[in-house]
Amino acid sequence: MLAFVPLHVDPDIGRAWSVPAPFYTDPSVLALEREKIFDRTWQVVGHCHQLARPGDFFTTELHGEPLLLVRCAGGELRGFYNVCRHRGGPPAEGCGSRKLFRCAYHGWTYSLDGTLISAPEFEGQRGFSSDQFGLIPVRAEQWFNLILVNLDPGAEPLVNSLGALPQQVERFNFAGMKLFQRRTYDMKCNWKTYVDNYLEGYHLPSVHPGLNRELDYSAYTVEPYTRHVRQFSPIRGTQPGDAAPRRYREAREDLTTDYFWIFPNWMLNCYPDNVSLNIVLPLDAERSLAIFEWYVPEEDLDSKVARDSVEFSNQIQIEDVAICETVQKNLHSRSYERGRYSVKQEKGVYAFHRMYAEVMNSGGA
Repeated sequence: MLAFVPLHVDPDIGRAWSVPAPFYTDPSVLALEREKIFDRTWQVVGHCHQLARPGDFFTTELHGEPLLLVRCAGGELRGFYNVCRHRGGPPAEGCGSRKLFRCAYHGWTYSLDGTLISAPEFEGQRGFSSDQFGLIPVRAEQWFNLILVNLDPGAEPLVNSLGALPQQVERFNFAGMKLFQRRTYDMKCNWKTYVDNYLEGYHLPSVHPGLNRELDYSAYTVEPYTRHVRQFSPIRGTQPGDAAPRRYREAREDLTTDYFWIFPNWMLNCYPDNVSLNIVLPLDAERSLAIFEWYVPEEDLDSKVARDSVEFSNQIQIEDVAICETVQKNLHSRSYERGRYSVKQEKGVYAFHRMYAEVMNSGGA
């Protein structure tokens, strides 16, 4: 077990060393991350189309906690732990539409707002009051058509944690897009190995030749913010003499691909014709699950354009998984302890490591 000591990442990127290798391999570090990071940050759990009408609900699990999300009669979004207050049964299962929730174990029923309506055959129980046995709420908010929860009841409002992100993404018509496809990737790497890789374009020429052809690598820009990082690049468009056609024929000043990473573990990949949501979940110290959802304009659903977008992105993901799994193996080598940052190319990785060290050292996000 790694004895945790304060993690230092120098405030000068030109002098700084990266996070030591044991932080990517030791199970005790992940246990600390769950407590200090994942239990205290806003996490994406769904999309607003899942709760389109009053009574709509879905259940999910977040870092081991069973959750229930519901659209109440007045249209408000509510979140609860999906745990009956009697003996821990499930008040709801799956997804659908309900006027109330009935626990599948002993039949306790709850209203959409979590109030206990009925506890069958509980007459005569001294000191029992139904208003003290409602479902336990969890913080739930929505933004950019996404539904997020925070397990910390004292967490700051979601919009405060997003900073400048809402203004930066508003030009992408995500609100008008529909879910086209969802894929998951089981990866043999630590969640931070994957995030590190996401946060730099340094590897594009070597790992992603297809993507590198589409982007202007010389103009690739990384902008760190308080709790997120924006990466963007102009799209090159079709050039005279190209051996193969590009995905986007034209090149304009406003035609860019933008990648947003939000601390600690979710991303928005914004292209001119689609937006993909990417969430990476730690399964154990050296295994993660990447969840991808692709959203396209409604008129493009089931079109060749949409299918091509998914396959292009899928190829990039396959390439990323391969290099991340190789890196994860090499982090065990006695020859490697920690590395340095490219001042030009790795500002995003450095920003993540500074955020990570701050939270791990202080105990809160």
